[in-house]
Amino acid sequence: MHKNHPVDAHGHQADHDKTRAELPLAPDENVLSTLEVDLDAQLRFAKSTLVLTEQRLLSRETGADAWQSWPLRPDLQLRHHDHAGVGTLELHDADRRVTFWRFTLDAQVQVLRLLEQFERRQLTLKTGQRPPEDDSTQCPTCKAQLPPDTDECPVCTRELQTPPSTWVLLRLWRFAKPYQGQLLAGFLLTLASTAATLVPPYLTIPLMDKVLIPFQTGHAIDPWLVAALMGGLLASALLAWSLGWARTYLLALVSERISADLRTTTFDHLLQLSLDYFGSKRTGDLMSRIGSETDRISVFLSLHALDFATDVLMIGMTAIILFSINPWLALVTLIPLPFIAWMIHLVREKLRTGFEKIDRVWGEVTNVLADTIPGIRVVKAFAQEHRESKRFHDANAHNLDINDKLNKTWSLFSPTVALMTEIGLLVVWTFGIWLVSKQQITVGVLTAFIAYIGRFYGRLDSMSRIVSVTQKAAAGAKRIFDILDHVSSVPEPTNPVKLPAPQGGITMESIGFRYGSRSVIRGLNLDIRPGEMIGLVGHSGSGKSTLVNLICRFYDVTDGAIKVDGVDIRRIGVSDFRKHIGLVLQEPFLFFGTIAENIAYGKPEATREEIVAAARAAHAHEFILRLPQGYDSLVGERGQGLSGGERQRISIARALLINPRILILDEATSSVDTETEKEIQRALDNLVKGRTTIAIAHRLSTLRKADRLVVMDRGQVVEVGPHDELMAKQGAYWRLYEAQARKAEQDALID
Repeated sequence: MHKNHPVDAHGHQADHDKTRAELPLAPDENVLSTLEVDLDAQLRFAKSTLVLTEQRLLSRETGADAWQSWPLRPDLQLRHHDHAGVGTLELHDADRRVTFWRFTLDAQVQVLRLLEQFERRQLTLKTGQRPPEDDSTQCPTCKAQLPPDTDECPVCTRELQTPPSTWVLLRLWRFAKPYQGQLLAGFLLTLASTAATLVPPYLTIPLMDKVLIPFQTGHAIDPWLVAALMGGLLASALLAWSLGWARTYLLALVSERISADLRTTTFDHLLQLSLDYFGSKRTGDLMSRIGSETDRISVFLSLHALDFATDVLMIGMTAIILFSINPWLALVTLIPLPFIAWMIHLVREKLRTGFEKIDRVWGEVTNVLADTIPGIRVVKAFAQEHRESKRFHDANAHNLDINDKLNKTWSLFSPTVALMTEIGLLVVWTFGIWLVSKQQITVGVLTAFIAYIGRFYGRLDSMSRIVSVTQKAAAGAKRIFDILDHVSSVPEPTNPVKLPAPQGGITMESIGFRYGSRSVIRGLNLDIRPGEMIGLVGHSGSGKSTLVNLICRFYDVTDGAIKVDGVDIRRIGVSDFRKHIGLVLQEPFLFFGTIAENIAYGKPEATREEIVAAARAAHAHEFILRLPQGYDSLVGERGQGLSGGERQRISIARALLINPRILILDEATSSVDTETEKEIQRALDNLVKGRTTIAIAHRLSTLRKADRLVVMDRGQVVEVGPHDELMAKQGAYWRLYEAQARKAEQDALID
């Protein structure tokens, strides 16, 4: 039998085994692929099974007794396409379509695998040669080979869930390099302050051996010697304090600047990424990365990295002093080190993934906030406060659970390190007392040794604690660099072409575009003349908005080219190209700020006269003057406090102010009432004059002024022409218009 073990669209091996057992297979017939589709011909949810063998294609609806069978022949073809979220798989022979199956796009990957197996088998039938076995399939987006039984492409998935490595922190040097002079000064201050803190224990040797112990044996205390030793202790303490203050202040300033540069660079890079990146990310997660992750890195750089450097210097200097005092006693001091190092390695391995998991779970918490607070009106309108509260409680409980698991490991590690150092101290005391009894060292030497060992072990304990914060910082740095490493799918050209005064002619040459594995635009050709108004019409999902997104270069075409005045838009700088485009959306977005600031968003340097002129042309001047502070009235977040029509007219004024050569109207009047629509339409009449305009409208009657109407269906242009001409043809546009007219009549009767 065939070595593969195919599974259905949901990956259930048990269901496949049951299906296989029920198949009417010949003794030498091998199964190549099995697929479960979930829609019937009327697009109702109903399961049926499709099986490809080496000899035929079999199909059976769930509950049916008999299998349908089509023997494989060289002239058979399996064709696949999708539209509006529904996929179709068609079996054709040389003359006609034999049968078809429909499915939701959940089964898309498995369908592509079945198609590949079918094509391999057909190639064998046509050539008589069996293609080499290949357990992988191609990613439909980037054509990379997918591993067996894997739906996720490692090339397309930019952010692999790999554990963060501590080495990622070294990549922060790119942000630290501008401050390398200050960092060097901070290192020298750290070196000096560490040396100053090592002076007091050394002064205890003469204090014990030349002052206190002789006094107990009847000798007088030398006040000048005591004063000199006390002065040395005070001076070293003051010197260590002043050097430590200067070091801490200097490095804190540097770390804050590195953190600020990191935030700015990350946000700037984020703004350059294409829309497909934001489509796969949650707002709360991105806010968490740029906010809390950079703060965590700043704390690490200003405090913990400094502590780590101090600890390393202190341990190194202390070890040198200990060996200079007594090498054998110093060797005994090092006994706990291998055990502590082993524990640090063990715990570090467990912390590698823990802190990144905590970051992702915290992202879930911020995602709930980012969803709920902007959508609070909808939450209250549907009385879903309890539901959102439960979502937050669940996310918070998940965050607590992950933290508890990590804290369980950490809580055992820290006391164990402390226990190791205490045992080491006892061993040193025992061995030191034995050396004193043998008169190999003095009591003063042992006292100084114990003081140094206290600092030595204290630094070891501090370094072990830094393992935790280092892993936290590494996890945060990885999430930051996941953004910085992401390459925009709409890249800037290497040698951009300037468009000083575009005429606005747009040419689309056999363009194609795919959302992942779903084809949305196929072989589309269209020529729009400068100053022409084009109306895009078609059923929902026909590709109208996608075409507009491609013209604006929010996405890049996967096939063909879009040209403006004969220049491929991919050769023009992105910002240089978009400043010639005015965009009016169905749901206009207004920022928190004044009316004037929102109108001037595309041209911040605009004068008040220019702003007022744009508002007048957009028929917005009158209602703006009725506001309490007129043009200086504050607009709430996302335009709260204004009606839909008022927000739309401000959006039109914003587009008018930049005086674009190409204008995009995406359902600009679909969400307002008839009277408001008339106001907006008058504003649009002023906006479209002399500009190349591409308009999408739900109500076809609003496009009668268009020079030409472009009818789209399944990502292709099916009709082009003026309204009257297309109505006379009684084709696709006529059917759309008639269907809308009948619906309008029915709505009028109901009213």
